Amino acid sequence: MSETATKPVYLIDACSDPVLVRIEGRACFQNSACLRDFVADMLKQGKTRFAIDFLHCTSMDSTFLGVLAGVALDRRRHGGGTSLGRARVGPRNLELVRNMGLHRLMTVDLGPVPAGFEHCDEGLDCPERSEMENARLALEAHENLVTADEGNRSKFQDVLVFLRNRVGQR
Repeated sequence: MSETATKPVYLIDACSDPVLVRIEGRACFQNSACLRDFVADMLKQGKTRFAIDFLHCTSMDSTFLGVLAGVALDRRRHGGGTSLGRARVGPRNLELVRNMGLHRLMTVDLGPVPAGFEHCDEGLDCPERSEMENARLALEAHENLVTADEGNRSKFQDVLVFLRNRVGQR
């Protein structure tokens, strides 16, 4: 069993406003689906404000970034007044966010540390998913990145072709 399956990567406070999510460790394709599902559940409950703390986020991959983009894009398409803010984003992660064009979809707060992140103590359960489920998630996430910024198409065209072929095989 992988470390990401045994150790929570996302610690949450679902009762706060905004809903708080603190990332601990690596945010990647292996654990992005549980964050996507959590946000969808919160939206169904009428929660529309989210803040994500990146202070202890050691790295993030394009699938994770595509999941964030998908949340923001979905809310725009449905006229939702969803607020998705990011706090304490380190220089490397901020560079990734900007390179993908996500700074235009979400607020990046580089100011003082927002209150409340210390109350994020409930870990999101990220069950292991099948290879096919991960491939579908990765495909959707990378398509979101292209929708968010057309410049991402050339960055991910080979990944998209591979994933489309992979998903189409079964």
